[in-house]
Amino acid sequence: MFAPLKRGRLDYIVQKATELGASYIQPVQTRYTNSSKIKADRLQANIVEAAEQCGVLSVPELGNIEKISSLLDTWDPARRIIFCDENATISNPILALSNIAPGPLALLIGPEGGFADEERDRLMKLGFVTAISLGPRILRADTAGVAAMSLVQAVCGDWTTD
Repeated sequence: MFAPLKRGRLDYIVQKATELGASYIQPVQTRYTNSSKIKADRLQANIVEAAEQCGVLSVPELGNIEKISSLLDTWDPARRIIFCDENATISNPILALSNIAPGPLALLIGPEGGFADEERDRLMKLGFVTAISLGPRILRADTAGVAAMSLVQAVCGDWTTD
């Protein structure tokens, strides 16, 4: 899940999410989202192209943009949300991810301006949300997406060797 970005960055994030194993790509509108409109046809073409170039057999589905509040209202708590938050209390993302039980996961990347306090507060009150830090730097949203997906795949995903 990600807040839509400027065009080139938006294309990049869906391409990399596809390459890194996302099965569903969900744009979300937050208080500080730069753009509430996306060109689904262009994004779908980017997803298909990335899948073809990388030999991905299962092309991720692209959801319609949805407000974060509406998405959380209907969220299945059996699917844990990994929330990328520069204010996460555990500074070591590997440690935070290591404590997550196996099961379905979703990753939430914020907009360029970060999350509003009320969005962060709501997320942190939900029992199925785990906040992770992406280190001491503030990353661009598209870079944060790649870093976070790589961490999740390495610790909880299909990069594990057990």
